Amino acid sequence: MGAPHLTLASASPRRRELLGRLGLVPDAVTPADIDETPHKGELPRAYALRMGREKAAAVETEGFVLAGDTVVAVGRRILPKTETEAEARACLELMSGRRHQVLSSVVLRAPGGAMRERLSETVVHFKRLSAEEIAAYLADGEWRGKAGGYAIQGAAEGLIEWIRGSHSGVMGLPLFETRALLKAAGFPVG
Repeated sequence: MGAPHLTLASASPRRRELLGRLGLVPDAVTPADIDETPHKGELPRAYALRMGREKAAAVETEGFVLAGDTVVAVGRRILPKTETEAEARACLELMSGRRHQVLSSVVLRAPGGAMRERLSETVVHFKRLSAEEIAAYLADGEWRGKAGGYAIQGAAEGLIEWIRGSHSGVMGLPLFETRALLKAAGFPVG
């Protein structure tokens, strides 16, 4: 019997790159096509875990499925994956000079359907951003499609005063939690 089959339920190049840091290359990349609208009154932690579970369940394969979701929240408010400059500006203005949470779920569905899940919780604190700093960040377009309107692995890193938690979780795949899930399921990882 050969090595187990691993499908990544995400089109994110960051998640593939992060998985590579564990020495793993998925056998398949099959983005889950699900409705990602938060339920009315749904809290950020519950939403992040539900998204990971639904993505893992949506991919049809006999092997292992690795899925996850990254949610940026200010208090109980879930910030969008920004699609417009106005959305990104509103997120950056809201987070300016204050802390926010990044909740990154990772869910592993084993052959047979059993699911294991973990949640990485990271606190991120932006410096107080001037109008010029926000404008400069928005000008390069790095914010497009990013939860909360920023990517920690890019220029935004220079605007972040401190983080407490998982840097890889803020990028989109918490490596400590991912490795622990894979090992617990018997998937070969170094």
